[in-house]
Amino acid sequence: MDLVLLFPGQGSQRPGMGRDLAEAHPAARQVFEQVDAALGVALSTLCFDGPADELTLTHNAQPALLAHGAAVWAVTAPTLGPCVRAAAGHSLGEFTAYHAAASLTLEQGARLVRRRGELMLRAGADRPGTMAAILGDLTRPIEEICAEASAVGVVVPANDNSPGQLVISGEVPAVERAMELAKAAGARRTVPLTVSGAFHSPLMAAAAAELHTALAAAQLAPPAFPVYSNVTAQPVTDAAVALDLLYRQLTAPVRWTEEVRQLAAAHPDALFVEMGPGNVLTGLVKRIAPTVATATCGTAAEVDALLARVAR
Repeated sequence: MDLVLLFPGQGSQRPGMGRDLAEAHPAARQVFEQVDAALGVALSTLCFDGPADELTLTHNAQPALLAHGAAVWAVTAPTLGPCVRAAAGHSLGEFTAYHAAASLTLEQGARLVRRRGELMLRAGADRPGTMAAILGDLTRPIEEICAEASAVGVVVPANDNSPGQLVISGEVPAVERAMELAKAAGARRTVPLTVSGAFHSPLMAAAAAELHTALAAAQLAPPAFPVYSNVTAQPVTDAAVALDLLYRQLTAPVRWTEEVRQLAAAHPDALFVEMGPGNVLTGLVKRIAPTVATATCGTAAEVDALLARVAR
């Protein structure tokens, strides 16, 4: 059975994530312990018990999601490893994908995404901004709407999540103006997002510059299998290219719709497995490529079910 691994980004975190997995599997428990040691904080306690408002903070949510995805992978890799043909992750999840592909050690990955979260939080304080979801089909390209709204500030497309689900990012007046224009262009709903900054926009430029230094110090290895890029929607097999794209990702839009279409075209018969809490990505995949088979793998029960399915 061919597999494509998918790793979720911010928004998928929730108190209780990974607790049952760590209780059931020593390999998962060891991952959480290693991340705690690498960061010098009890991140596992925050994952297992919350509180939700602290877990949701950018610099906590990012390493928490990487730890959970890495824990799932640690348990399943001995069985699933030979079946994996490619991987992808949504924003933060792309770092977890590179860990699964052996480009980043667990400790490197945890420290990197913790630093990424800290830099994004600081950038959001230095250049305040926001994000909003645009739901429904539009009669105008979102790029055109953002360009018109940019008369009152910076606003850009941030995430092309699926047909009918876009996210914009930028300065508050410009995002609000773009929301008005999107409604006039047929948007079913526009939803302000609770975020600490304008992610995937030029407002993250200062954070991206410092992240580049941290990435260079991490010394990525070539991925063991292709990891598809949010920036280009293309497979990456070169460590230097991976470093550059992870740096650019912080200010570039996440081209998730195109990324999934490329993966589905290259691996039409593969099982697309979301490795982490929840089912956000499998839901998006179903909207983008309805014929693709999907599975979630974040709890102990889901891990057992997937391993049994692959072993058949």
